[in-house]
Amino acid sequence: MHERTTNQGPEYIGWWVLFQSWSCAERAKKIPITVVTAYDYPTGLACSMNPQVDVVLVGDSLAQVCLGYPSTTELTLQEMIHHSRAVARGTSHPLLVADMPFGSYHISTSDAVSNAIKLVQDGRVEAVKMEGGAEIVDIVRKLTSVGIPVMAHVGLLPQRYIALSGYRVQGRTVEGAQKLLRDALALQEAGAFSMVVEAVPQELAKYITEKLSIPTIGIGAGPSTSGQVLVWDDLMGTWPGHKAKFVRRFADLKGARDIGLQNYTSAVKNGSFPNDSESYSMDEAEWNKFLELENQNA
Repeated sequence: MHERTTNQGPEYIGWWVLFQSWSCAERAKKIPITVVTAYDYPTGLACSMNPQVDVVLVGDSLAQVCLGYPSTTELTLQEMIHHSRAVARGTSHPLLVADMPFGSYHISTSDAVSNAIKLVQDGRVEAVKMEGGAEIVDIVRKLTSVGIPVMAHVGLLPQRYIALSGYRVQGRTVEGAQKLLRDALALQEAGAFSMVVEAVPQELAKYITEKLSIPTIGIGAGPSTSGQVLVWDDLMGTWPGHKAKFVRRFADLKGARDIGLQNYTSAVKNGSFPNDSESYSMDEAEWNKFLELENQNA
């Protein structure tokens, strides 16, 4: 069972219930699963303060939105561990999942297990996410056999964007759709407890969701998946880069941030900040004594 503490009260449904009891018969009655990325303590805390956030994902998108790398492939395992620990300190009730960075599970199964254990022990996460299809089935099976829950990820695989000729929608051909379905079924059979489906035609995402007994988490996959995930900086409106078709801005924190910074610098420049109410004062008698002593020593 999920043992994280929560102040959210009895309305919170544990992640064990959300994922382990998910079945085709029950799916229509369930409220969609909400997944949000987080990369530091404040965003982990913000997600935990909302009882409707079910999963916090320390996504490897932190490479771009936090560290300024051009792609996720430059992110290291140590950087992921560092950010996961920060998010963990602010996370209470949501299930905490972290991406396994590029290269951390591609060399051998033993390396993958070792690196996943580091994410759990040092990064303090409760599950790991891995991109790929049939080629990672053995790794997923091994991780789950040693007690590390795995969230799979099919469709567009950002860690392989070069091999995929860019960030393109996947599964638009019959062959592509068949491969995606085969991969999804194989990953489920290997023990994945859920599956991210990214940049896939909504018809195919719906079909895959109906064929699986584990929940699907969509991003650019239409409304029929079991849940949705968005990158924090996309949904909050702070990411200045390309806005994907599937992104909706639910806030304009960039606008508020820019206004706040402008107001601050203007107040400093014109001398209105800080004022007396924002400053500390010394007892008048003590101050006069200080000045008297300074005059004597002059």
